[in-house]
Amino acid sequence: MRQYRKIIISRTDSIGDVVLTLPVAGLLRKYHPEARILFLGQSYTRAVIESCIHIDEFIDWNGLSALPAGRQAEFLRNTGADLIIHVFPRREIALAAKKAGIPERMGTTGRLYHWYTCNRLVRLSRRNSPLHEAELNARLIARLLPGIAVTTSAIPALYGMERIKELPAGLRKLIDPERFNLILHPKSKGSGREWGIDNFAKLTELLPHEKYNIFITGTEAEGRLLEEAGFFGKARGVTNLTGKMDLEELISFISAAGGLVASGTGPLHLAAALGRVAIGLFPPIRPIHPGRWAPLGTRATWLVAGKECNECKNDTRCECMLSIKPEEVKQKLESMVKP
Repeated sequence: MRQYRKIIISRTDSIGDVVLTLPVAGLLRKYHPEARILFLGQSYTRAVIESCIHIDEFIDWNGLSALPAGRQAEFLRNTGADLIIHVFPRREIALAAKKAGIPERMGTTGRLYHWYTCNRLVRLSRRNSPLHEAELNARLIARLLPGIAVTTSAIPALYGMERIKELPAGLRKLIDPERFNLILHPKSKGSGREWGIDNFAKLTELLPHEKYNIFITGTEAEGRLLEEAGFFGKARGVTNLTGKMDLEELISFISAAGGLVASGTGPLHLAAALGRVAIGLFPPIRPIHPGRWAPLGTRATWLVAGKECNECKNDTRCECMLSIKPEEVKQKLESMVKP
């Protein structure tokens, strides 16, 4: 098995996608221990990438993409990488990597431009695949591994999210050592179907507050949407942290908390990767069903409506998601929280 000096992992999309790509770095670190691993990603996911002990260097795609094509190729050439893995295919990156003369360039056959920019083509289709996203990522690099088949059960040990910054004092004092600190993340920034504010509000009523210390997280814009919808008037005994943390602080806060409930969003996958209780809420619709996007962690699980979802397939309001009862979520949470 060939050993590499420098490997670039390219994944320039959202937080959850990046979290589920960290195990690729874990596998490369395990089977190519001498290689220096670089991760090319969006600037807003930098905190996730830099928390991973398997990654040596972050490359900011936002800054790189602002350069002329020739300068992009020059930058990639100067990294000295001998392999680039296009986990998230992007034509301009594939072209720059070829122009840079990176010796090995790995991508899937499903993108036409990979046929003339990559020299290590992998037949791998994500569309309608029964496999989890993390498994698909691992299959992309199967030729670099010693004949092993990576399954979902192996993923939790491969995240490597161990470089966690200390939580600022103002946030640290909110953590109650006598109660289970639970984060509810109601919104999804449009990345998935939502469970609905009425369901989240009902859940806050059902959970005994002598046992649970409940926080609401999200962006500042999401906080305004929740406020306008009357969520904070309906929810009981919650601390509103929307818009109060950047991503680095959110990672630290999730790490300090006990668990998180959300739909298929980035924070859900962060909680799973950090080994916290992570309960994901999903619709039974391909390709956004739990078979593809469930949280994978030692304390992660999910709920999905046990029915076919047809009427709301092309609608942002998902009756299947809304049909998951708060009582079911409470029962699932109680089964996972230590007395």
